[in-house]
Amino acid sequence: MARLARVRDADFVTTPQNLDERFREAVSALRTPEHRRAPGDPVRDGSALTGARALELFDAQLTSRHLDLAARWLRSFNEGFHTVGSAGHEGNAAVAAALRDDDPALPHDRAAAFYCVRAARSSPENRAQRLEDAARDILRGVVASVRDPISGGRDKVFGNAALHLVPVVSTPAGHLPRAVGLAYGLSRSPDPRWPADAIVAATFGDDGADQPGAVAALHAAGWHDRAGQPIPLLLVCEDDVCEDDAPGGPAEDGWVAAVLRGRPGVRYSAADGCDLAATFDAAAEAAQYVRRERRPAVLHLGTVRLLGDPGDPEPGAGLDRDPLAGTARLLVEAGLLGPDDVITRYDEVGWQVRKAAEEVLGEPKLATVGEIVAALAPRRPLRVAHAIADAAGRATGPAAANRSRVFGGRLPEQAGPMTLAQTLNATLTDALAARPQLRVFGPGATRGGRHGVTAGLHERGGDRVFDTPPDATSVLGLALGAGLAGLLPVPELPGLAALHSGEDQLRMEAATMSFLSSGAYRNPLVLRVPALADPFGLGGPLANDNSLAVLRDVPGLVVAVPARAQDAAPMLRTCLAAAEVDGSVCVFLEPAALYQTRDLYQQGDNEWLAVYPGPDRWAGEHAPIGRARIYTLGTGQDLTIVTYGGGVRMSLRVAARLAADGYGTRVVDLRWLSPLPVADLVRESLATGRVLIVDETRRSGGVGEGVLAALVDGAFVGSARRVAAADAPVPLGPAAQHVLVGEDAITQGAQALLAR
Repeated sequence: MARLARVRDADFVTTPQNLDERFREAVSALRTPEHRRAPGDPVRDGSALTGARALELFDAQLTSRHLDLAARWLRSFNEGFHTVGSAGHEGNAAVAAALRDDDPALPHDRAAAFYCVRAARSSPENRAQRLEDAARDILRGVVASVRDPISGGRDKVFGNAALHLVPVVSTPAGHLPRAVGLAYGLSRSPDPRWPADAIVAATFGDDGADQPGAVAALHAAGWHDRAGQPIPLLLVCEDDVCEDDAPGGPAEDGWVAAVLRGRPGVRYSAADGCDLAATFDAAAEAAQYVRRERRPAVLHLGTVRLLGDPGDPEPGAGLDRDPLAGTARLLVEAGLLGPDDVITRYDEVGWQVRKAAEEVLGEPKLATVGEIVAALAPRRPLRVAHAIADAAGRATGPAAANRSRVFGGRLPEQAGPMTLAQTLNATLTDALAARPQLRVFGPGATRGGRHGVTAGLHERGGDRVFDTPPDATSVLGLALGAGLAGLLPVPELPGLAALHSGEDQLRMEAATMSFLSSGAYRNPLVLRVPALADPFGLGGPLANDNSLAVLRDVPGLVVAVPARAQDAAPMLRTCLAAAEVDGSVCVFLEPAALYQTRDLYQQGDNEWLAVYPGPDRWAGEHAPIGRARIYTLGTGQDLTIVTYGGGVRMSLRVAARLAADGYGTRVVDLRWLSPLPVADLVRESLATGRVLIVDETRRSGGVGEGVLAALVDGAFVGSARRVAAADAPVPLGPAAQHVLVGEDAITQGAQALLAR
């Protein structure tokens, strides 16, 4: 096994001041050679990096270093709020130089030099000014200024839509699955932002190499490559752990190298990330391979970390590994600069960065909640309704013949009453016919998915319906990147348990994209999940997960639960339209226990079925986000039952029996768990003064807690009770009925309220 780098105590860099001083000492010790290279010549023999380009990249590296020093200066008097430094990672300037400016990139939190190169190249005739502007951009993030070009003061990220830089803030390497999806989308979506031969680049640190995001991304990239699906993706790992007696590159037999090298379908290469010329040559070769072959590759760079994260003691590293000193040595040995020239250049850049830091100090900060959440999740219900009406018009107009062809000549509205599963299948088929950008995918999607809901869609949608690896992180990352590339992804996961294993992609990646980019980037998504629990105990805790707590506190997320076929089609169309129009991130939870349910009150009544609505009914049956469905049984004056999913059917059955006893009940099907239909549930609750909340999820952290809070906030002063699942995993077999909500418990709760 490779040993970790060992350096003497005297070699440690412990403070920004020490880092500055030792750079000056190292440069002062350099000697200019007699033979000088011309700026157009290679900066050293065997390299494709010219002296002129090396000088340009050195300016970006200098800017990056002084940004780290300025961030700590701002922090010293509580005006800087983010000090994750790029010192030691300035070699990624060469990675940026090896890419094209229109290659979308997802840079991680040590990418200041990468950002500066991309910014400077956007205006070659005025590079110095663009570098100064880039420094100001980054410092605005440090001080949380509303003039930050990507997040508007919401966070410090390296992003800029004009520079094709996608902001990243997540767990280490959590953005890599999205990068896979974006690469997938670039090969299949004619997005005007990026040319057909663009590639996707994403950088990450060695701390992310073992994380779920990196493992999933590397696996998925290789999986899609093996399936013959182009994935033009370059992943760049900046690894701070090197062999102590290695010349500078990453340890060939180290753990990170083993993790990255062993991935089938992903080409591996490595270089010394502290050597500008070596990094440029390796990055240029890797980028050329990805662009030419449209296949994934990973570049492993040996780097160092010279400044610590907030709250950490400053780390140390031998100065001979400082990439800034390395580039200075490269330029001096080529005769392109003298030692005094390097120091002069270093100080001039430092003065410009410090000036920019002083300028951004007085810029305004976000001052209200409204300003903060403005870009989180835009809701334009009228546009969504118009989009549904437009889709209906296309389906009955010129596209009618295509719709008939897709359905094989027999339209679903002519097929008679349908189950929930059949209705979802027909709605997805209609969506495929109407939206060329739609993609339906997931584990076994071409075979119908876990419950057969997507059966036949592959034959109707062709390669727009496809299978994926079973890992939820890969599925969600693919969806987020594809949405970023202009597609409309509709992935399916096999159940809530699978969702929990990949929830970071929803929480930290999907729900934050519009927030962090001030709406410049979005990832429209309609995630379908067979959900909630089966009262007959089929499957045990893994198949019968009934916890939704992880979804309810994700800001901006839309969570939909259709209880029956009558609601399934309009709600799914609403989610698709909201994703298309507003970039909404929707989780569409389908009560798996009700997929094939036909009857409501008695066997053979078929009242849980519904005729599929034809396009002429789509606009009239539109189900807006955040609006409930109300059922009234009897007078509707005695009791309000608030529920959703499988609780709707059970509550209607209980309400029918109460009506026979002379009690009138209102059953409120929430339909939307986020945002809750607060106005509807408060109004219907006030109408009776008695509220029974029937919650399929657990008592602790369940939906019922949110309903109770909404009632309190809405000044409800009547009587309220909850019937909820027990705080326990759902066991296998008949024991499940002791944990889950049943009709007996609903009846008892209703009777207790009516007795008051």
